[in-house]
Amino acid sequence: MRQVIVAALLGLAVSGCVTTETVQFRPSAQQQALIRDGQAALVSRLKNSIVIIRPAARQFKVGGRPVFVVGISNLTNGPLEFRVANVEVSQLVNGQAASLKVITYEQLVSEEHDRQVFAAIGTGLVAASNAAAASNAGYYRSNSTVYTPHGAYHVSAAGYSPTAAAIARGEANAQNEAMIEATVQRGQANLAALERGVIKDNTLLPGEWYGGQLHIQPLVGDNGSTQVTYEIVVNVGPDRHEIQIVQGAGA
Repeated sequence: MRQVIVAALLGLAVSGCVTTETVQFRPSAQQQALIRDGQAALVSRLKNSIVIIRPAARQFKVGGRPVFVVGISNLTNGPLEFRVANVEVSQLVNGQAASLKVITYEQLVSEEHDRQVFAAIGTGLVAASNAAAASNAGYYRSNSTVYTPHGAYHVSAAGYSPTAAAIARGEANAQNEAMIEATVQRGQANLAALERGVIKDNTLLPGEWYGGQLHIQPLVGDNGSTQVTYEIVVNVGPDRHEIQIVQGAGA
């Protein structure tokens, strides 16, 4: 009975763990907090540009990278420069500002290449295992007992079936080809998604909109039990859009 009670308490503890967080924006002057399709968003308008920002997902995984979708508009009659390196992110930790790193497109592509290398190694190991199993599929061994008037005799027989081996090799080759093709296609799809979605350096022409995903390193000391405050500064030409964010289980 005691074991049942302990197991139940553990189950309640696990079910009560916070695994996701939401964000809210704290608008300042020349900013407006919005709700877009059920998600928090913010519009920041300065002399030369407009910045719109919202979370890329309805909830962020605790301890994961916050990802935001940022849209930028050029309000001037000339070009405006946006550089990812000029985006500043800082988190308030024990009353002090701690810098957070922005993960650039190039770094995300490098991470994806590394992931593909590990995936290829894993696929190769599975393929080698399939090939080894297929190469031994033609061999067989059987044991039987023969009863005669003079007693029982144990008979062992072994042999090799080329047909069974050929069938096994064909199935293994087909499985390996499909597995390798799926690994390659998954990697190509991930790279294409990064190319389409991640924000990069860009010169905005007059009246032009540009945007994409902004990936940020995981928050410092983020355990899901308290709300965390941090700031994203998006510099567009001479404009400095300072965006205050609160993230947590009850944000």
